[in-house]
Amino acid sequence: MGFTEIIALLGGLGAFLFGMKFMGSGLESVAGPKLGKVMEKLTGNRFKGFLFGLGSTIVIQSSAAATVMVMGLINAGILDLVQAAAVIIGANVGTTITGILIALDITFIAPFCLFVGGILLLYGKRKNYKKVGQIIIGFGLLFQGLKTMSSSMSGLKDLAWFQSFMNSASKYSILGLFIGLVMCAVMQSSSASVGIVQVLALQGLVPLPFASCLVAGINIGSSMPPFLSAINAKNNAKRAAFIYFFFNLVGTAIFVPLTLFTPYTKWIESMGTTPMFAVALLHIFFKAVTAVLMIPFVKQLVQLSYKIIPKVDHEGEMRLEFIDQNLKGSPSTAKLQIQKEVLRMGLIARDNIVKAVECVMTRSLDNADKIREQEEMVDFLTNAITEYMISVNVDAMPPEVSNYIGRVFHVVTDLERISDHAINILEKGESFMEMNSDFSDSAKAEIGPILEDNLKLFDMALKDFTEDHATEHDLITMHNLEQAIDDKTRTAERNHIKRLQAKECTTETGIIFVQLMHDLERVGDHLYNIGWLANADGATVREI
Repeated sequence: MGFTEIIALLGGLGAFLFGMKFMGSGLESVAGPKLGKVMEKLTGNRFKGFLFGLGSTIVIQSSAAATVMVMGLINAGILDLVQAAAVIIGANVGTTITGILIALDITFIAPFCLFVGGILLLYGKRKNYKKVGQIIIGFGLLFQGLKTMSSSMSGLKDLAWFQSFMNSASKYSILGLFIGLVMCAVMQSSSASVGIVQVLALQGLVPLPFASCLVAGINIGSSMPPFLSAINAKNNAKRAAFIYFFFNLVGTAIFVPLTLFTPYTKWIESMGTTPMFAVALLHIFFKAVTAVLMIPFVKQLVQLSYKIIPKVDHEGEMRLEFIDQNLKGSPSTAKLQIQKEVLRMGLIARDNIVKAVECVMTRSLDNADKIREQEEMVDFLTNAITEYMISVNVDAMPPEVSNYIGRVFHVVTDLERISDHAINILEKGESFMEMNSDFSDSAKAEIGPILEDNLKLFDMALKDFTEDHATEHDLITMHNLEQAIDDKTRTAERNHIKRLQAKECTTETGIIFVQLMHDLERVGDHLYNIGWLANADGATVREI
């Protein structure tokens, strides 16, 4: 094996790895934005979760990537750990599809795929054509890389040192476990690592017992990406990474002894399959048998993860509850996390408005400290959500996701201003206490309906935006509510002038009333902005 063959081997490996990554990215860009919503519907029990994990990994071609996405969905509150464990088990089985494709040995279509994919990617007028072109090019590069690697490895048969090594390896097959682990940890892809083993097997360079131990080691090594993603992540993400690792550890504990002490590999050879398909079968049996054994014990697996990573009292309330800044998942996962965090922020701001108006109406400051604490929380969330959105790579996201994130920048600002108005209203209640004064009964009767309209608008705008969907009927309803708030505040101000003229209230109380009306009217304006931003077509934000 000369210098030319080594260069060809490295080039083929590069094309193979890049093709797999390029194809997976294309598949995820097509299906990824929908996976989160589908997962929310299909993971109600462990069997549905298993099937979804199986299907999603077939789509994105990476069980580790699917697991990282699951971590994000756990943080977003979409999945609990029991559901996530079932998805992770399914994802492990789904990763075997690549080995089956490779075993089919359809390398002859690689040039055709490169041609068709290149035409679509370069000259396709629609984005979907370009995405399909990316998938086809990745598929072609994968098989072109396999063909190049296979050709360059044929010379290894003639190398005495390699033959000596493989003869020793067949006697000490357990060595394959450690080689496979290191190989996959370095390459960060179990599918690619198994593909290389299949190419070696095709050339008769790897005995099947050694290949079986290699496959076991590769599957343990595939736990590296989830572990790296979970190092600084929240505890549930760490538990998901542990579940992924434990699954493959159990598979190794089953299949390494089977390989070393039973005629397991001889049984596979007796099926008369090609060497490449024999390796694919090793991988399939490893994953499928382990999954069948572990699916009934998902709850126990989750309990074990809690023993390994115990619950701890959280260090403070000033935190992101659904977004994990140390865990970057798929675009759909990032969107779900942001939606949940914005909803949380909105509910806090809503509660602040209600409590602040109650302070004024009841002349009670019992909730004053709580309102100020929640205002600090809203300010924290504004900055933290904004920083997270800046940190994600919006350019690499599908247009609908990047469009939504762009609208969130405006929404968190509106919610922060709404909470500021709650503080303004609270301060008016405190002024009442200092003056030992109160509104007239007629003034209080005008405040209630305006607050009620604001809360209706709040609930509709927040729901539509977090769901990223506003119907035409919703937009009309929100417009009418905002107009009603404006009309009622103007009417209340006119009535206030009449009360002043009739000396039914003092000038100082009247000033506070007018300021309160102004705050409630501005809250309605900000809420209408949020509702309008739920329209994905992206109407411009009004200046307030």
